[in-house]
Amino acid sequence: MKLKKHSIFQLTHFLFLISYFLFFVSCSKHGHNKNIFHYNESSGIATLDPAFAKSQSVMWIDHQLFNTLVETDDNLNIVPSIAKSWDISDDNLTFTFHLRNDVFFHDNPAFANGKGRLMTAKDVEYSFKRITDKSVASSGAWIFNDRVDSAEGFKAIDDTTFQLKLLKPFNPILGILSMQYCSVVPQEVVEKYGKDFRSHPCGTGPFQFIAWEEGQALILTKNKNYFEKDSTGNSLPYLDGIKVTFYDSKATEFLEFQQKRLDFINDIDASFKDEVLTKKGELRKEWEGKIVLQKHPYLNIEYLGILFDSTNDLLKNSPLKNKKIRQAINYGIDRKRMMLYVRNSIGIAAESGFVPAGLPSFDSVKVTGYHYNQAKALQILKEAGYPNGEGLPQIKLLTIPQYADLGSYIANELQQIGIKVQVEAIQKSLLLEQTSKSQALFFRGSWIADYPDAENYLSVFYSKNPAPPNYTRYKNAAFDALYEKALGEKNDSLRNQFYQDADRYVINDAPVVPLWYDMVIHLVHPYVRGFTANGLNLLELRRVKLDK
Repeated sequence: MKLKKHSIFQLTHFLFLISYFLFFVSCSKHGHNKNIFHYNESSGIATLDPAFAKSQSVMWIDHQLFNTLVETDDNLNIVPSIAKSWDISDDNLTFTFHLRNDVFFHDNPAFANGKGRLMTAKDVEYSFKRITDKSVASSGAWIFNDRVDSAEGFKAIDDTTFQLKLLKPFNPILGILSMQYCSVVPQEVVEKYGKDFRSHPCGTGPFQFIAWEEGQALILTKNKNYFEKDSTGNSLPYLDGIKVTFYDSKATEFLEFQQKRLDFINDIDASFKDEVLTKKGELRKEWEGKIVLQKHPYLNIEYLGILFDSTNDLLKNSPLKNKKIRQAINYGIDRKRMMLYVRNSIGIAAESGFVPAGLPSFDSVKVTGYHYNQAKALQILKEAGYPNGEGLPQIKLLTIPQYADLGSYIANELQQIGIKVQVEAIQKSLLLEQTSKSQALFFRGSWIADYPDAENYLSVFYSKNPAPPNYTRYKNAAFDALYEKALGEKNDSLRNQFYQDADRYVINDAPVVPLWYDMVIHLVHPYVRGFTANGLNLLELRRVKLDK
């Protein structure tokens, strides 16, 4: 048995090396194929199975391998993909999708003669049922929980018609269907490989799997049967393939980028952001012309959470149960100065609501947040019975080591108005545990959009939601009513108005201190063409060209 395992390993490794050689037989002065896109994944990739696409690294690679019924464009609009159109019933419960008839799965030994077969509505039905199958234990099962009819929820009407039935109106369902969890997979391949489908993926995407040496490299090749074409009729994608490396050191990653062995890097590590960027978030002169800096609003908000549940014993003797104290904290932080000195202007000071810039419902005029106003903060503290913070007990702020400098900035700002803050940096897993169990009074948090709809952010405050996502245990009947009203509203303008009204309740009650709306930061070489950023920071490579 040992010999058999060893032989399989040798064969797999040999095939990997052969594939590697074929991909890189055409070499440039940098030692790689000129039309292969190279990027690094410092956090590694846990799986290639979209049923477990819960991290950005998995979402990025799955977006190359698979397609969904619908997808988001660069402006976060829901647009067709596998589904060319769809109808919604009058009661807003039944969604009927009309599918393309020219979408094929990648070649795979599980298919007849190893050739990829035509994708049909049955594949969509299977893929969605697989997400909800308890034996699969998909991390994406929550997307359909209490939303989709368990008996008639997913149904292939014919080869090109798929129907989805909801239990109650939930307009953001189209956004959910654009998530990588909802990628369409072929049953034969999943059943052939079982749990090993994680390392033997097969989809309909623009690129198909070649080899993955975990921790070393992952290689995809162009899908020559891909169904999409550009505006002039040329087949997509333009690239011949993708190579992913796994350097865990951000310093090594940056060095590889400088040597042009990586075509772009995502985000700028704190250790060298001052070397590359000015305090205003622009490229330093020595980098101008050598690299391109891409910045784009990112659907992520960084904030401080405050436990709101008055029945919790932790709040009995805490000043944080007083709304005026929470509001004073909000007024007492100079967010714009924080962005300049702590963040090198990466992001936008959060002076509106909890819903971040980049979403259609965002409106800084209609939802006015907290602007730095020390006099106002002191006035509110006085009204709360703590003039200049006198008699106010020390408050502990929980954060993680990565944001220790941010915690120090917050503590210093609040010290100026007499609010004493002790910053405690703990491991991320412990912070998540404490916030999930309502054991953290004051904590640093962030919320990244799962799909491009404000509902995703406002669900953080819906009283019927557990923690997560409602880590503050916020409860307000008026907010809940607006949130529920928005879910069934078809009219975008009206729904956005409900979202804004709900957001204003959150800002007034102040269970959170919004800090900044995040920003996608890419460093890209000038020879990379057609590479664009988007609000979900999804890696889009279909229209990328390399002019080397």
